[in-house]
Amino acid sequence: MAADGTLGYEQARDELVEVVRRLEAGGATLEESLALWERGEELAKVCRRWLEGARARLDAALAAEDAEELAAGEAEQAAVDAEEAAAGRTEPPKER
Repeated sequence: MAADGTLGYEQARDELVEVVRRLEAGGATLEESLALWERGEELAKVCRRWLEGARARLDAALAAEDAEELAAGEAEQAAVDAEEAAAGRTEPPKER
């Protein structure tokens, strides 16, 4: 078994599936069942950390994309406002 810190998500998930299968099959002693359950808990934590990390990366990417779109929209509006001002329109830009 690899150390939990080096397990990839898929490895941890696959091992967790095997642990659950063995527990559900029954036939293990109480000590073996407890050891399997404890290992399952460790593996679930590894999977949870991977999923939380993936969620954080997705959230960061989406936030960066939203910020870029907002900045592009503001730049486009500023260009339109400047063109209108240059064309002699005296009406101030509308509040956003």
